[in-house]
Amino acid sequence: MTNDFAGLEAAQEQAIQKARKRVIESIGKNMDLYGITQSTGLLYGLMFFQDKPMNLDEMGQAMEMSKTSMSTGIRTLVDLNMVNKVWEKGSRKDLYEVERDWHQTFADFFVLKWRKAVELNLMALRRSKAELDKLAESGGSEAMQVLIGGDLEKIRQAIDYYLWLDRVIDLMESGEIFKHVPKEEPSD
Repeated sequence: MTNDFAGLEAAQEQAIQKARKRVIESIGKNMDLYGITQSTGLLYGLMFFQDKPMNLDEMGQAMEMSKTSMSTGIRTLVDLNMVNKVWEKGSRKDLYEVERDWHQTFADFFVLKWRKAVELNLMALRRSKAELDKLAESGGSEAMQVLIGGDLEKIRQAIDYYLWLDRVIDLMESGEIFKHVPKEEPSD
């Protein structure tokens, strides 16, 4: 790895390292929102500040962790589209870099996680609705009909919610969300 701090005074390097460390630790602590371990979050944070792709050996050296641990973390980050595998002429090792568009990273993650949840919940709700509809058609006591009616109303409300959420997922997946909630201009 190249020395990003060449030509800086020790105090300048220390100040930059301190600022980076704060961001890296914050990223590591908050990656549980994505279902990612803190160590993988720290790896992501480290890579965030790199200006060139890194290989597993470089990551392991910087993080003082094994190549196996780095491989597991990178695989997780690649699966979530948070890190991309890149090709570099002359390099025989796999290289990785952070996806810089955090808006798209969030959208990809949201779609990946919520699409499956919506499908599973809609399937369960529709199956239960069909069973309760059939039970209601069979007659039964007034108390049973009232109970089924209440459950069917709750199920209809849940189905409406998941259909709405499916439309939100479609907005994320298509990128249309950014027409409604634009990415902000660079700020401080």
